Amino acid sequence: MKAIFVCGEASRIASVILCAALLVAPSASAQTAVRIDSGIGKMGWLTNPYRTSSVPNVNLANTARLQSLIRAGNLYLSAADVVALAIENNIDVEVQRYAPLLARQVLKRAQAGGVLRSVGTGVAAGPQSVSLQGVNVSASGLGSGGGVSSGGGILTQLGPGIPSLDPTLSAFANFSHSTSPQSNTFLTGITSFVADTRTYQASYSQNWSFGLTASLAYSSTRTAVNSKNFTLNPYTSGNLDLQITQNLLQGFGSAVNTRNIRVQKNNLKVTDLQFKLQLITTVSAVLNLYWDLVSFQQDVQAREQAVRTAEQLYNDNKRMVEIGTLAEIEVTRAESQLYATRQDLVIARTNLLQQETVLKNALSRSGVATSDIADVHIIALERIVIPASDEKTPVDQLVAEALEKRPEIQQSRLNLQSNQMNLVGIKSSLKPTLQAFTQFTNNGLTGELTELGIIAGGVNSPFVGGYGNLLGQIARRNYPNYSAGVSLNIPIRNRAAQSDYATSLIEIRQNELGLQKSVNQIRVDVQNAVIGLQQARARCDAAAKSSALAQETLEADRKKYALGAGTAFQVVQDQRDLATAQSAEVQALANYTHARIAFDQAVGRTLEINKISVEEAMGGLTTAPPSAIPASAGTEVKK
Repeated sequence: MKAIFVCGEASRIASVILCAALLVAPSASAQTAVRIDSGIGKMGWLTNPYRTSSVPNVNLANTARLQSLIRAGNLYLSAADVVALAIENNIDVEVQRYAPLLARQVLKRAQAGGVLRSVGTGVAAGPQSVSLQGVNVSASGLGSGGGVSSGGGILTQLGPGIPSLDPTLSAFANFSHSTSPQSNTFLTGITSFVADTRTYQASYSQNWSFGLTASLAYSSTRTAVNSKNFTLNPYTSGNLDLQITQNLLQGFGSAVNTRNIRVQKNNLKVTDLQFKLQLITTVSAVLNLYWDLVSFQQDVQAREQAVRTAEQLYNDNKRMVEIGTLAEIEVTRAESQLYATRQDLVIARTNLLQQETVLKNALSRSGVATSDIADVHIIALERIVIPASDEKTPVDQLVAEALEKRPEIQQSRLNLQSNQMNLVGIKSSLKPTLQAFTQFTNNGLTGELTELGIIAGGVNSPFVGGYGNLLGQIARRNYPNYSAGVSLNIPIRNRAAQSDYATSLIEIRQNELGLQKSVNQIRVDVQNAVIGLQQARARCDAAAKSSALAQETLEADRKKYALGAGTAFQVVQDQRDLATAQSAEVQALANYTHARIAFDQAVGRTLEINKISVEEAMGGLTTAPPSAIPASAGTEVKK
């Protein structure tokens, strides 16, 4: 879409330099980066996993670009400025900037073996103009945010449970004192048996994605008793135990146990596409607001001209009545037309003021809550100009381009892939549970020899010694234990697993049909957009011709009336026809802009046409300089 800028070359250069400096220089209104700050402690990596993260508070200050475009109570905007301000300040876009952060945190949870969380919000529909008079600005029958989901973004887990993939280190210490009365003093030699024990345990456990679980545990217990019938007192026993379990049927394989990770990696792509879709939706909406504002301004100008014409007729009729060359009823008729045109002007100005409010709210983080934004008057720097020709690309090529570029289709395909990944885990739950396990334990015992032990000839006993003796026995595997086995669990009917699998498979088939429906709808969108663009051009041509003819008719009848060959009634009627034709022409121009925006959105060219970088938009600041403010800025009269 072509546009004419109302500005001088000298003022343009000066304003660009000034605005660029404002954008580069740091300011209080600069956007706070959307980010997660990890907690960092004095002990570094050792304590960081147990510290909370923080997210900076939302920043409701507008970027410097908005203030740089305000001069003497007027906000000077081009279409490019509207796009840049929407990227920087629109709240719907800002909300979606958090989506990739949320998705990465859910991926982090999935990498630890946790179930997926459903996070984020759908794409918000863009703001609507005050009055579009039946104009359809929707580029897609899919609906805003259609097809956006996390695929496997679930809160409950179907299929085998995914083991925790974060290793676990455990430690246990216990100190106890026990006193037990004895019914048989022959074994202990005392009537009351007292034991002091100190137990220490440490273990490390790890799960692997292919279904293996291993645990290594060390335990030692020191015991001191009051009985003299022990050969070692105090004594310490300990063991080093290794347990390994492997799933062989249900829960076997990385495809089963890492399905959430792979689904969430898909979801990362989905959230990026969701941000892109929000960007397209918002940019298209604010461009529609801007061009409607331009059309409202043009309508106000046409209505003002109609009022001036009606005033001139009214004054001419009064003079002619005074000199007796015209009936007095013609003054009444002219006055009625004057007040009708003034009423139309009031309505047009009301629409313009309300449209300004809607547009300012879409371009400001704080909406119109502050007086510096609420009180400014928007002056559009561009006018609607119809290009010499429209899109000549064949519809089939346009459809192929849309299927490649439209984010909704890419999202649907990713969601289908995610559901197929989840199906692998659900299918695994149909199998019986078969586990192979083994255990290796090295035992040890050491202590101090008692008098009874010496008498019994235990001086050369391998159990006499300190704690090093215990560790040596364990390391040499002097007293090993071995065990191995299998565990089989067969559900007799297995109805829940069968139901889950069949249900998920049916959902996938529905998703496949939904994807095809989206493809079909995009074909409809593109064809309707092409037709809409052609019809909008035809309507513009017809409206322009009608307006020109109405103007010629009015001029001719006014000349006839001035010569006494026409009637005042005919002139009044011509004025009404001209006002109607001019309003229809303005609306036709607005319809053409909507049709052009809808065409770009249907084909997937919105970001390309408006030179928008998704990466730059994600950062919240655009590098394009603001438009130059005209040298005559501040001299416009507010209506």
